[in-house]
Amino acid sequence: MTSSSNHYIVFGASGGIGSEVCRRLHAAGDRVTLAGRNAESLTQLADALQSPVNVVDATSIEAVDRAVAEATEAAGRLDGVVNCVGSILLKPAHLTTDREWHDTLAANLTSAFAAVRAGCAAMKQQGGAIVLVSSAAAQIGLPNHEAIAAAKAGVIGLARSAAATYAARGIRVNVVSPGLVQTPLTERIWKNERSAEASRAMHAAGRLGKPEDVASLIVWLLQPENDWVTGQVYGVDGGLATVRAMGR
Repeated sequence: MTSSSNHYIVFGASGGIGSEVCRRLHAAGDRVTLAGRNAESLTQLADALQSPVNVVDATSIEAVDRAVAEATEAAGRLDGVVNCVGSILLKPAHLTTDREWHDTLAANLTSAFAAVRAGCAAMKQQGGAIVLVSSAAAQIGLPNHEAIAAAKAGVIGLARSAAATYAARGIRVNVVSPGLVQTPLTERIWKNERSAEASRAMHAAGRLGKPEDVASLIVWLLQPENDWVTGQVYGVDGGLATVRAMGR
């Protein structure tokens, strides 16, 4: 690994998608700082990748500011930020508690805003890339998704505004919008065969997503050679938000 390799910080690095992003960046010769709340999971991944760790609550804007500043100083540069922090809440609005609503916003939207604020401050002189994670639920009406759909729709609005604000500084901001991906976060859905089958039927591609499906696009969006791509929302959802296949 050379000193000229790019340096990225990934929030939610120990999750299903985040860890795959980190592995792919490391395999490409890039430096990656692993950030998240679960110190044990982060340490296991860090040992495998020989990467630095920053234990941080990504719902705290000030904590994310510090984490990005520390990672940038330690590496001598910052080329991109990925926010894979999130949660899932499947409840109708009338059964959603105040606490569940605020927690859903914090995990999905506040963490994304924190990543944008800290990343843009760190990269405003030399430019870079930010990739956020939304959801197909933000683009198509799905029952019992009111809170999570609202939070993830906010991520899209945030990204497009930030892309406009920071384009002149060479900072690109894009969004990936997955369908149901088989990660530990969604395990209770896809490990139940009845709900898994119902979910597969909703995806025109006829299968659920894998972390690799999403991580490959995130890594592509980070690459400096793709510097004419900003303000975009990429569905990685097996057609969930846009396609209804016949015979399913």
